[in-house]
Amino acid sequence: MTSFAAALDHALTSATELKSGSYEVGDAYAVQQQVVDLRLARGEQLAGVKLGLTSRAKMEQMGVTEVIWGRLTDAMRIPDGGVLDLSARIHAKVEPEVAFLVRDNGIAAIAPAIEVIDSRWLDFRFTLAEVIADNTSAAGFVVGEWQPVPEGVDNLGVLMEIDGRVAEIGSTAAILGDPRRAFADAGRLAGSLADGWVVLAGAATAAVAVEPGSTVRVTVEKLGTATLKVSA
Repeated sequence: MTSFAAALDHALTSATELKSGSYEVGDAYAVQQQVVDLRLARGEQLAGVKLGLTSRAKMEQMGVTEVIWGRLTDAMRIPDGGVLDLSARIHAKVEPEVAFLVRDNGIAAIAPAIEVIDSRWLDFRFTLAEVIADNTSAAGFVVGEWQPVPEGVDNLGVLMEIDGRVAEIGSTAAILGDPRRAFADAGRLAGSLADGWVVLAGAATAAVAVEPGSTVRVTVEKLGTATLKVSA
């Protein structure tokens, strides 16, 4: 295990920040694997895969042409309508997403979702390699009710509300033009997808910081809603 992975794990478990540039990254995905392995050694289990930089605008901003990916564990799962504990977070943000349920390496069902991101880097500032090593800022996820995939998911309206007020409006078209492309990328990048895993296809809008005591509600056209409460 590298000292970099150990530092990221300590930042995670202690809710403290690292300063960008303080570590030589090397192979970012190898560091990510070590970070996740430390979580698994504490009893967590893999629960899926998440995609990042699935927006063309974000790719151009970061100067890349490929999505990035990270791993989800069961400890990150928050029930629909459940509570996000801010005491264990540094600077949590939420994003509206689409989730896929895996079966036989294909899509078994679809649902609206909320991803909680929480970079371990100071002031949420990092390089591309640093965010990959930090498991792409993975912190938590909420999945709404699973349902069959409807015809045409490439341009569904997305609404994220916080305490009943509109926070972000977008479309699933922002996810690689069609979130099913993100599912294909997840399988290609991860190598294989286990039955029962969740694939988070990527953010449909910009991320929004959460405040203590607030309620986040994501509505995706044809798919329904997912809700998250934030601890006071």
